[in-house]
This record gives sequence, C-alpha cells and structure tokens, in this order.
Amino acid sequence: MRVLRAICNHQKSQVHTTDFPGNYPGYDDTWDMQTFQKSFRIDIGQLTENLMEFDMLRIDAAIANAFRRILLAEVPTMAIEKVFIYNNTSIIQDEVLAQRLGLIPIKADPFLFEYRSTDKAFPEEEVSEINTIQLCLKIKCNKNPQASKDSSDPQELYLNNKVFSRDIKWIPIGNQADVFVDSSIGPVHDDILIALLRPGQELDIIMHCVKGIGKDHAKFSPVATASYRLLPEITLLDTVKGEKAERLKRCFSQGVIELEDVNGSKVAKVVNSRLDSCSREILRHDDLKDVVKLGRVRDHFIFFVESTGVLPPNVLVTEAIKVLMAKCQRFLNELDSTDIE
Repeated sequence: MRVLRAICNHQKSQVHTTDFPGNYPGYDDTWDMQTFQKSFRIDIGQLTENLMEFDMLRIDAAIANAFRRILLAEVPTMAIEKVFIYNNTSIIQDEVLAQRLGLIPIKADPFLFEYRSTDKAFPEEEVSEINTIQLCLKIKCNKNPQASKDSSDPQELYLNNKVFSRDIKWIPIGNQADVFVDSSIGPVHDDILIALLRPGQELDIIMHCVKGIGKDHAKFSPVATASYRLLPEITLLDTVKGEKAERLKRCFSQGVIELEDVNGSKVAKVVNSRLDSCSREILRHDDLKDVVKLGRVRDHFIFFVESTGVLPPNVLVTEAIKVLMAKCQRFLNELDSTDIE
C-alpha cells in the first residue's frame, strides 16, 4: 500500500544520472513514500522518433511489469473498426481485406476524440465528429496505354496495380476539417501494400476509425514492442591475464570485457555489463567459469518501447504512467472508503 501511495504522489519522475541517496530500502517497516520518491529514478538512454530506451531503477518487478502491460493494452489509439465494402472485385475476400485494413496504424491524436458510445438507444450518435474518423479507398486498375508491347512488367503494363496505404484518403465529418486543419490524418506509413489488382478490378470502401485500447483488440495497441530486461551484473572474482583474458573477452558480447595493459601483461576488465547478451558461454570453459560471477540487478529494469508511429514513444510512456497512477489512486480510494472492522 505504501508503494501505491508513493506512485500516486510521485507526480514527476526525476531524470538524472547522479548516484542514489542511500541504499535500496527493500520492504522493511521504515520505508515510506518519501524514501521511494528519492530513490526511484528514470534514466533515458535513447530517444528517436519511434524508439525509446530507458532505465527504471529502484522499483519492484510487479510495478515494472504492470507498466509494460499498460503500454501494450491500456493506452488508447485510433484504428479502423468498421469497413463498408461497396465494391471489391479483387481476389482478396472481403473479410480478409477488412482485417488487413484494420491493422494499418492511423495517425491521429486519440486524446482529441471520445470513446464511441455503445448505447443502442441512441444509434444516431454512433458516428460523429468527436468519436469517429472517416476514411475512403476508391481505386481501379486499368491498362497502361503507353506501355511497351514487349514489356512483361506489371508495373509498366498496368495503372494502379498495387494498392498502398497512401491511397486511403481522409473524409472530414462535421467540423473536423476546421479542427484538424494542421493535422494530416491518415495512415502512419504510406507504403503498406494492401492488395494487387489487375485491369477491371477495383475497390470502393468506406472506413470508420474509432478510439480503443489494446485489451479490446491488438489493432489499438500503440506499441510494436514494449519489453524490459534486468541489468546484467558481471563480477570478476580473480585477476585474469594473458591468454585466459583473451578467451574471457570472446565469451561475452563485444564491449563487455576489455583488456588493459598492466606491467606489460593483458588483464581483463569489465567495462560495460549492459551490453551482455547473457549467453553463458563462459560456463563452457572449466578454467574460467569459477572466476566470473554472473547475475542481474534485481531492481534495475531496461525498457525498450517501439511505437507504431501513432504517437511518439515518450508520449506513450507518459500516458502509461498516468494510467498507472490513476489505477493506484482508484484502488486507494476503494480501500479508504471501505470500513474495516
């Protein structure tokens, strides 16, 4: 319960690289939320347009795993929910085509939309500018009149023979054209292949995108990958020199072990255990396995978050923290409102 209160009160994580004040408090009775706030830390290692690597330190594994599951299943996005196929003369079945369209990531800020109402008593409110994005796909394949007679390349013989995600167009509903005047709503990537057509075949489709979360369907998940691992810990129990040091270096991933020149002799030294792939190759060498201690830092989690492109990864991490804080607060409110006899 102290952990839940600490998370709720820890509104802003401190990102820095200094040493921690004090030791990890563990689970003794002296641990309070102030101690947690001072010891908990997030270090950002890499941040690109679609990838974020960061470390969570001084946190329990249950909290780290809850954070990962929230990233996968409880951060909302917009995705194609309904597909109205007016014409499909391609070789792809309607249900397969609808499923392919549903998995295309749609670039739209989900926090500007509301969840669609499931109340059957008001069907006219099902589609509106505040809960739905409308897209269309209308394309037809024709012969290229300028193609060479000797050509056998479909790219040259036919026009629109490949249907890509860039062929999907946004149709504003209500005042969406004014509200999202600076936003380019549509597929995140414009080179996703949807179907192959031949002359005379065409697609005429209307799609509705709604707001949802990953636990309802995987198409709403905002991340391609969200995973974590414990920081490897490698300790040399004895000095390793010469040929043994060379073999020791080869047992680990590049950059983990380096050789130093000490009095004309090469001595092995652990430089960066973070790069270790945990292959345990060292255990194959009888003369080396007893001089190295392999382990993991139990409260140091290395996270990898890869966004599908709908939202930047740093925004996804921030929203996941907000969801976790809301869950903790809701649980604490339930506990406080319950009379314990």
